[in-house]
Amino acid sequence: MHSTLENGVNIGRQEYVSVDELAQTIAGVAGKKIDIQHVKGPVGVKARNFTNDRITSIGWKSKFSLRDGIARTYPWVKAQVEGIGRS
Repeated sequence: MHSTLENGVNIGRQEYVSVDELAQTIAGVAGKKIDIQHVKGPVGVKARNFTNDRITSIGWKSKFSLRDGIARTYPWVKAQVEGIGRS
C-alpha cells in the first residue's frame, strides 16, 4: 500500500489484552503450558493507549486477530531462534 504518511504509524487491532493474556496466547500458539507467577515490585503503567487513526485514514484495516497474527508469525520466529541455536 502506498501513502503519503510520514514518520511512525501504529498498525494493529484495537484489541486490548493484559500481559497475562498475551503470554497465554503465545503459549497456546506454541503448544506450551505455562504457569504465570507474579513477583512483587513496581506496577508501572496500568494501560497504554494508542490510536490507529493515521493508518486507518488511508484505508488500512487489520485482517487478523492478535491470536491469528501470532499463529501466522510464530513459525518464522521459532525458525529464527532455532537457527541461532545452531550457530
